[in-house]
Amino acid sequence: MAGGGAGRAKRLGTLLSGLLECGAFCGIIFGWASLVYVLKDLDYFRELCQPSASSGPNRTLLPDCSGQDEQFSLVFTIGSFMNNFMTLPMGYVFDRFGTAVARLIAISLYTGGTLLVAFSTPDLAVLLFPAMSMLSVGGILLILTNMQVLYERGLPLQAMFFFMAACSAWHLLRTLFLMPRTRIPYPLPPAYNYGLQCPGRSQSYRTYEEKRPPGGEGPEEVPLEPSAPKGGTAAVPFRPCVLSWLFFWHVVWLSVMQLRHYLFIGTLNPLLDHLARGDASLVSTYTNAFAFTQLCGVLCAPWNGLILDRHKRGKAHLPEGARGALADLQASVLSLVVTVTQCVLFSICAAVPMLPVQFATFVLQVISRSFLYGGNAAFLAIAFPPQHFGKLYGLAMALSALVALLQYPCITLVRGVLKGDPFYVNVGLIAVVLVAFVSPVVVARECRRRAKDLEAVSSPLDAPPSAETPAQTPH
Repeated sequence: MAGGGAGRAKRLGTLLSGLLECGAFCGIIFGWASLVYVLKDLDYFRELCQPSASSGPNRTLLPDCSGQDEQFSLVFTIGSFMNNFMTLPMGYVFDRFGTAVARLIAISLYTGGTLLVAFSTPDLAVLLFPAMSMLSVGGILLILTNMQVLYERGLPLQAMFFFMAACSAWHLLRTLFLMPRTRIPYPLPPAYNYGLQCPGRSQSYRTYEEKRPPGGEGPEEVPLEPSAPKGGTAAVPFRPCVLSWLFFWHVVWLSVMQLRHYLFIGTLNPLLDHLARGDASLVSTYTNAFAFTQLCGVLCAPWNGLILDRHKRGKAHLPEGARGALADLQASVLSLVVTVTQCVLFSICAAVPMLPVQFATFVLQVISRSFLYGGNAAFLAIAFPPQHFGKLYGLAMALSALVALLQYPCITLVRGVLKGDPFYVNVGLIAVVLVAFVSPVVVARECRRRAKDLEAVSSPLDAPPSAETPAQTPH
């Protein structure tokens, strides 16, 4: 970029390091099953196990560790709740204070969480509660999904988490050199740069806006999200978006499927132990298989994008304005249906009390998860005004976090009344997930309504503001 702006190498480094950072240090929750295997082997919460008359595969007496499993499930429930609920306040911090402040907070939480786990012992197992909450908000994935593999190769738990704490230096350097201090301006000014400058340059962390002399001419820095729809129409209020049926049923769509995923991940270790009848080698094999499938989740993410963009392929001229927004919304219906169908199939396999079937469960779970979270963000961007995307995304995640708290009563029910057999809870969850099919039906009805509104207009260019952004008002 001319004029001292960020060069191609710097921009490429930002992109690649961002992909590495997201892939290696985001999504602690999905590596929980591997971490629990290690913590159990190290006798965390072991004092909650009671003598039992049940026998293992070698006719040895096995203790009843339902109390230990319930305590681990409580740690997971709180961590998964924080993972979603904190999206709302952290989104506000990002909007209010910018990239650097938000990243420094995340790095602090990540470092503190890893150090708490590193310094924890079976006698200080209570440290897992704040540690997992901090790690959920700060984020890690790749290392935790390999946690069991590393542990079985003789690497101590403390050494692994001390290493992850040391990785905070990587995040800090990237924050300083490869990230903007606030937000990236739009449209991008000429010679735009970001990050600390090399020695000899004038001032560190200088953006184009900071370099511009007072009263000087030049493009004004504006947020990525416009304050109002294009075409001079008035901005759509936030309240009608929140109170619309479209948003309500989308939150239901997200919440019930996320609850199913969290409940499966949080109970996977005791489920495998139950199906393997206490055979530790079998539990280890299936836990490693689950960890491997989680790493493949990134390969599934583009598939949903292909469904959402299928109406754009092979067309030289795409519809714009209200008709373009309607075409995008219509394309999202199939994506919503496919996501729910995947979750139903995953739930059915999870309910089958046979170990070999769980391999299919793992594959369906990771595909469903990729479609769920990618589809959630894509739908909110398509169906609602762009200036409200951040707020609606944070609110949807926070509300779904409240629903996710239901996993702990379900776990307590399995441990108590059902005596460790999750079959009936799994069958009930299939029925709950089926409720999510209402969302694509509501979206399809909204598409028909928008299409009729457009047909009633004499010229597409004169379309009313309501057609610019679907589902602005409750109906």
